[in-house]
Amino acid sequence: MHLIEIDGSQKSGSGTILRLSVALASILGQPLHLYNIRQNRPQPGLRPQHLEAVLTAAKLCDAQLEGVTVNSRELWFNPNEVKGGVFEAEIGTAGSIPMLLMTVLPICIFAKNTVQLHVSKGGTDVLHSPTINYMRNVFLPVLKRMGVNSSIKVHKYGYYPKGLGEVTLTVEPCKVLQPLRLEEFGVLKAVRGVSVCTFLADRKVAERQAAAAKSHLAERGIIASIQIINDQSNPVQKGSSLVLWAETDEGILLGADAIGELKKASEAVGKEAAEKLYAEVSAEATVDVHLADMLVPYVALAKGSSVYLTRMVSDHLETNIWLAETLLGVKFKTMKINGLYRVEKVG
Repeated sequence: MHLIEIDGSQKSGSGTILRLSVALASILGQPLHLYNIRQNRPQPGLRPQHLEAVLTAAKLCDAQLEGVTVNSRELWFNPNEVKGGVFEAEIGTAGSIPMLLMTVLPICIFAKNTVQLHVSKGGTDVLHSPTINYMRNVFLPVLKRMGVNSSIKVHKYGYYPKGLGEVTLTVEPCKVLQPLRLEEFGVLKAVRGVSVCTFLADRKVAERQAAAAKSHLAERGIIASIQIINDQSNPVQKGSSLVLWAETDEGILLGADAIGELKKASEAVGKEAAEKLYAEVSAEATVDVHLADMLVPYVALAKGSSVYLTRMVSDHLETNIWLAETLLGVKFKTMKINGLYRVEKVG
């Protein structure tokens, strides 16, 4: 059995190397040795959310583990068959639930049976991570085009610093991943959004976030329809978030989000998300900058050639392509055309 050896200080030197290495090793059924974990981060090694991501991946494929403890910079992960079933995960901090889901989702697709994963005590909407509503309204619908049937149910929203968010991910097995060809932006059809606040209804936070986003987009000729959610699921942890997404007649879906923080005006949250979305739409990209890196493992594992256009090549995108090429033996081509980067997984 071939041992996969990955140096976690390569490329971005971030948690994305850990997440993707573990996911691909599980799918390949090959043992993994990962060292210099998150070498380039202020606090290197496994943080609680990374630890829980690895432990959850291990449950899905009944893996043997060594070195999987908080702050560990080296681990061994030896996977077995991915069976499916019902699983529990608990982060215990405001660590990102979406990041944990991104680790395990590729594994779930290759399970023998449906996977139902209940994740508790984490952050649904935290910095440096997609919001849970971005996952639901942008990421999963794009994966559906590749043949992935999955859903996320939010039981409780969770924010920094306490977390306490709770979601259930359900993924049906997918025999063959379809390639993704997103080469034409087309014509903008609709812009939608979800503005959430938890126990901040008295301050009209969700309404103010939405109003600021709508007004920023309207000034640029774009009409947005934004759903308001005054949530009361988590009395311990107040917070807010906003996700926006644009749809075109070519079936393109571009997303952007922003998160409320202490001393950050609701209007600033709305404007931030709107500015990010407008940057994507005006560039006529076919995937947003975050989706560009999130899709790499799926197009790498899909049959045939896939292609999409993004307005920038992030560290995460470079890292994910490097890892996919290293572990799966596939080939990606990235070239700049008319101000956009064309990312192609060669068939």
